[in-house]
Amino acid sequence: MAASGTRAKAGGLSKGAASAPNPWLVLTGLALGVLVTNGFGRFAYGLILPAMRDDLGWSYAQAGWLNTANAAGYVLGAVATLLALRRFDAGRLFAWGFVATAVALVATGLVPDLWWQSLWRFLVGLAGALSFSTAGALAARLFADNPRHNALGIAILFGSGGGMAIVLAGATLPPMLAIGGNAAWPWAWILVGGLSLAFLPLGLWAARVAEPAAAPDGGAARLPLRRMLPELSGYASFGLGYIVYLTFLSAWMAEQAAGVVQVALVWVLLGACITLSPMLWRGVFSRHDGGVPLALVLGGIATGSALPVLWPGLVGLVLSAVVFGASVFMAPSAVTNFTRRNLPPAAWGRAIGLFTVVFACAQTIGPWAAGLIGDLSGSIGVSLLVAAAVLAVGALVALLQKPL
Repeated sequence: MAASGTRAKAGGLSKGAASAPNPWLVLTGLALGVLVTNGFGRFAYGLILPAMRDDLGWSYAQAGWLNTANAAGYVLGAVATLLALRRFDAGRLFAWGFVATAVALVATGLVPDLWWQSLWRFLVGLAGALSFSTAGALAARLFADNPRHNALGIAILFGSGGGMAIVLAGATLPPMLAIGGNAAWPWAWILVGGLSLAFLPLGLWAARVAEPAAAPDGGAARLPLRRMLPELSGYASFGLGYIVYLTFLSAWMAEQAAGVVQVALVWVLLGACITLSPMLWRGVFSRHDGGVPLALVLGGIATGSALPVLWPGLVGLVLSAVVFGASVFMAPSAVTNFTRRNLPPAAWGRAIGLFTVVFACAQTIGPWAAGLIGDLSGSIGVSLLVAAAVLAVGALVALLQKPL
């Protein structure tokens, strides 16, 4: 009985097996899902975008529209996840989203027409939301009886998963496009999709063993929505603001005539800081139950978004990448940690799904609006400053969130 109880405390990993899998290995598999669905699926576009705009003759508004299509798919996927959790377990939804995203990324490189690109950006968003919405709930159960490991695990899931995607993309895509020319952008998508397919086995195994042997969330646990409003509002500002930087950073550097080495350096540094960010924030997450972690994260993202414009040149870009990278993927970690510390386990899936819906709805506006502002003003730098202002307001609102 004692051995069985020990296995149960590991977060329900064993599902009746003789021994429980290593939770850190399971976390690695879940992080690969975030790497593909959140890193490659959403942010590789920012690196490939300048080549696509040049080769296909797009305006900033057209380029922003594709990420808006991606975000619209993400909204539908987030809502579908909330509904599907009543019938299917989180592990199954995670696996479906992971597989579909990997296939969609390969398909993105096959046809250049705007309708085709819009379709697959939409489907990448829809499928990605299935995995991203459920990854946090799965990871939150891996270290149920160890708050410090739990906070670190959640931070690693979002930080290291997304950060490694940006490191891989930043180190490979700019040199590849510099050698092959802007017309080589389809091969960039095929490369990203191929890597995603290679990560599937470990991710699918993690999804199978991480889900506890429990009934799917039937929606019985009610969420205190009114009391969660500041945290929800702050997360909405995150969706509005952060995507502008990751969509248009390379376009801003192209406006400043940055070379391929400089672009690659900034993106690799950005990804490296995202990967290391869990180590910086785990103490904050483990000490606070309210809105302070999200407010601090949003303040960092706002600062990083504004720095390239306020401090033009390589130094400003490097500082921007460090500050933005150290903060950006900790926003999902902050709301997941808030959920785990304030709500019963039966409500975790629905709460994280709700945060994802709020975030996704806000995210649909950001890229298109930023592209339109860039077209009207003649510089995408103005859009970066507007995004920074939105994030700063969100940080102030998040500070109002009290522990539940």
